[in-house]
Amino acid sequence: MVRTIAVLACLLFAVPALAAPCGNTSAGFDKWKAAFINEVSRKGVSRATAERVLGPVTYSRRVIRLDRDQGSFKLPFETFYAKRVGAYSLKLGRQHLRNKRTLFAQLERRYGVPGPVLVSVWGLESAYGRYLGNLPIVQSLATLAYDCRRSRFFTRELIAALKIIDRGLMRESDMVGAWAGEIGQTQFLAQRYLDAAVDYDRNGRADLVRSVPDVLASTANWFAKNGWRRGQPWGPGTANFRVIKKWNKASVYQKTIARFAQELAGSS
Repeated sequence: MVRTIAVLACLLFAVPALAAPCGNTSAGFDKWKAAFINEVSRKGVSRATAERVLGPVTYSRRVIRLDRDQGSFKLPFETFYAKRVGAYSLKLGRQHLRNKRTLFAQLERRYGVPGPVLVSVWGLESAYGRYLGNLPIVQSLATLAYDCRRSRFFTRELIAALKIIDRGLMRESDMVGAWAGEIGQTQFLAQRYLDAAVDYDRNGRADLVRSVPDVLASTANWFAKNGWRRGQPWGPGTANFRVIKKWNKASVYQKTIARFAQELAGSS
């Protein structure tokens, strides 16, 4: 019983709880933002950064519409896979595996994650870096943190994004991405960046927007930190598939990562 209470307490305190009330329309956003700025300095972000970055941010109805419209994840797996993984994507993935074989070999030695798995994630998340999104990350995260549907989750992500800026880990001009605030070529959320981003090319910054070595190493590092088992299979039912399930909650997406990687492994 004591252990159960302790686990519940850890879960409760793992996600930041702020007094700022959530809302389902834009009406209370400015009031929420003011309360958030007042409290966020207790979460490891300077007040000056919070005021400067959040001050001009407005509520985004577009982000809310995109959040509510995720019907593709409800498609049958075969339909979803056919839409997301075509012959061209497989061709490019195989080319990347060949052209960057030395990098992938180095990453597998260091992190234990095979190249086909990394290429699968890279291709699915951004078409190998071609589509990163064009929405301001802080605005997206602020809107979703205020919105009641997943307020606690996105409050954590907003705080993490502000920490990235406050610590100078990324340029504010690079904090542009997909509608849910994802960063870079494998679409790291902000907390994932703080947990796993790697400056693999050693230029002083973990650049998940422009540096392919940083992108792939950071992705491999995330999988390793989440329990990836070196040299083991990754299909449904395996320990490594359980790690894939942590990457994205949608079951069709999980299965697509695994099959895409398997197809790439069979031709590499």
